[in-house]
Order: sequence, then C-alpha cells, then structure tokens
Amino acid sequence: MTVAHFCVTLVADRHIEQELLDYLSEQTDLLAGFTASDATGHGPTARLHSAAEQVKGRADRLLVHVILEEIAARRLVDRLGKAFAGAHLVYWAAPVSLFGVIE
Repeated sequence: MTVAHFCVTLVADRHIEQELLDYLSEQTDLLAGFTASDATGHGPTARLHSAAEQVKGRADRLLVHVILEEIAARRLVDRLGKAFAGAHLVYWAAPVSLFGVIE
C-alpha cells in the first residue's frame, strides 16, 4: 500500500516568522523538517503592515513548505489553527505524487 504524501504550504506575516519556525521545529512527532524562504504577497487582500510595504505595493512574507503523510498534514493544520488563531496564517495542502531523497 502506498502512503499518500501532501505538501502543506504556509504563508505568514513576518511578525510571526520566528514563532512559527520555532513552533514547526517542535513538532517532531509530525514532521522531520521543512523548507522556509522569503516571499511577497500581492493583490487586494495582501495586508501591507509597514510603510515600506505600502510604498512597494507588496507584503513581505515567509513561505514554508512541509512534506508529510496525509494524516500528519491534517494534524499539523489543526495544531496550527489552535496555536496561531487570529494570525492570518494562510495555508493549503496539495497531494505529492513523488517524494524521496536522492543520496
């Protein structure tokens, strides 16, 4: 039987960056690691917090990708919903057709 993997993507405001990264690092029962990078949010719903963001017309964001089994993905989203309620943490999960490490 094949185990279904999902990529959970998170888009976070910069003001919760360290708290989110620390939180994810503590979830060792669900995930072995994750990838984080800089991103910018665009569009009418993007929250522009700083004067610099307002001048640029885009929001500085943190983008996180986590690959994990489906049940762990659901648990992670549930935990994040409780831990970061009100933080405007955007997420989505998408199936991953291939996943592995090339050594």
